[in-house]
Amino acid sequence: MFVLAHFKQTVRVPADKFKLDIDQAISEELNLKFANKVVLNVGLCIALWDIISRGESFILPGDSGHHTKVEFRFIVFRPFMEQILVGRVKNSTKDFVQVTLGFFDDIYIPAENLIKTSRFDEAEQTWVWEYETEDGKHDLFMDSGDEIRFQVVAESFTDTTPTGPTTDSSELSNDSRDNKRMAYEITATTNDQGLGMLSWWNG
Repeated sequence: MFVLAHFKQTVRVPADKFKLDIDQAISEELNLKFANKVVLNVGLCIALWDIISRGESFILPGDSGHHTKVEFRFIVFRPFMEQILVGRVKNSTKDFVQVTLGFFDDIYIPAENLIKTSRFDEAEQTWVWEYETEDGKHDLFMDSGDEIRFQVVAESFTDTTPTGPTTDSSELSNDSRDNKRMAYEITATTNDQGLGMLSWWNG
């Protein structure tokens, strides 16, 4: 679920941090720049792991801060394909179930990836697994806030760099998820044995 990503970057340390040890100052700046940010095709950066090396610091004309070329490693959230994780149901619509890990919310289980005998309950705004036994069918609900075990099946990265206002009305959507450009999104499934709400399997 977590990997170490290798980066090379020129880091600017502002003048008010000159009093700090240089490695401490650089570490603070790296965490400010990368922590809780998605790097395209890398993943969600969590925290600086270590500084491998740094070059000489230099000051540019007209700039009070100093700049240093740094090679470092960052802890990154990026689960591998087919990895099984446990999160909590955050939101449900007739099209998908959204899952959160607490620090990452853009995990979606499309309707077609739910257990095949599932249906969406409009009144409760939640998905229900119609579990069939010898005694008949039993409704097992996927309530918001409850723990769910899922399997990662796909991921997608999007460059969310601002490009200016959209004037083409055909690009607008009433779906809030469509209007939100997600830098990193995970697609999951629960359509396999042992997947789904933990309460289903823990009795």
